[in-house]
Amino acid sequence: MQVAVNLSPVQFQAGDLERAIHQILLKTGLAPTRLEVEITEGVLIGDFARALNLLRRLKALGIRIAMDDFGTGYSSLSYLQSFPFDKIKIDRSFISNLEAAPQSAGIVRAVLSLAHALNIPVVAEGVETEAQRAFLEREACEEMQGYLVGRPDLIERYLDLIGVAVERWLYA
Repeated sequence: MQVAVNLSPVQFQAGDLERAIHQILLKTGLAPTRLEVEITEGVLIGDFARALNLLRRLKALGIRIAMDDFGTGYSSLSYLQSFPFDKIKIDRSFISNLEAAPQSAGIVRAVLSLAHALNIPVVAEGVETEAQRAFLEREACEEMQGYLVGRPDLIERYLDLIGVAVERWLYA
């Protein structure tokens, strides 16, 4: 299983993030390939060259990089061209309107088509109804998250599902 961590633009800009993440991986024993860092386009605004350089260094460690809230920022397409993201996450605002707004369905289809053309897996955020799940399945969305799939809960309640080995790094 992957461990996904959202990074805010403030966290991304402050301090030596690469070193901090590396130290956490060493302390917990989590393999870098199991860590997925989720960033929004806000991380890339400002010092674009520095941000890209840091993302490349994190990726070189084996960490996966996901573009979160895709389509809600300013220049998503140029960011996809500049950096090989491991995953795109479609924002819940598009998913929640699938049934009510044909524009949302069109946007979700377009993002899925673009991602498939670039060989980038997609996660749909905020899946809460069976109709949303069925639409995303028909459109070949690789992953879904939301209340329909699983509600947030204490990690201890998921230990049987994810394995006892997680306790070693969870409480380190």
